[in-house]
Amino acid sequence: MDSGMNSVSPVHTPSTMKRILLLSLALIFCFVLAGAAWYYSKLNTGKTHTAVTSIANKKLLTRLSNHGKPLLAYAKQHGYNTNTCFLLDMSIESGKNRFFIYDLKKDSVIDAGLVAHGRCNKDWLTGRQYGNEVGCGCTSLGKYKIGNPYKGKFGLAYKLHGLESTNSNAFKRFVVLHAHSCVPDAAVDPLPICQSDGCPTVSTPFLQKLASVIDQSKQPVLLYTFD
Repeated sequence: MDSGMNSVSPVHTPSTMKRILLLSLALIFCFVLAGAAWYYSKLNTGKTHTAVTSIANKKLLTRLSNHGKPLLAYAKQHGYNTNTCFLLDMSIESGKNRFFIYDLKKDSVIDAGLVAHGRCNKDWLTGRQYGNEVGCGCTSLGKYKIGNPYKGKFGLAYKLHGLESTNSNAFKRFVVLHAHSCVPDAAVDPLPICQSDGCPTVSTPFLQKLASVIDQSKQPVLLYTFD
């Protein structure tokens, strides 16, 4: 301690100590209340989020079922796989899972992933636009037969045969099911993903899941793109 400095200790009277104690208790009480309010707000938010998610999933499952059930009858009539099909709901934003591996017998979703839609030869397509003309660069709606696999510039790919007037030119347009590195492995919503020249383009891991279904099937697998 410097010899030129005097050390002065503060003097606390009983009344001063009492005020300090009361103030400390008041502060602790405020912190407890604030913590409780934060906890219950999070708890309520979680409940609301769960309820909203549940409702959204229920609506989606109903929508998929409405498209999947008629497809089972079509598969039976035309000799396609009656156990599993692929449903692509283009009304869903591209950053969300909208390519569904669907169990036709159980009327339920087996798995889901991201899929790109056609940009219709634009730098970036805002909203949705569909087409079937050769060279249009758009997604074509309708049912497809998944054809033979081959190795193309994007690696493994499957040829697609359009079964309706809305996608009858798919084979001529070289619209195929393939993977690309621009498609993420998981949902990125609210961000969008890349766009294609009309091909249903997925991530490489998801294509491997699709390939296991296609390659193990004794009958052609149906792919149905709708909005």
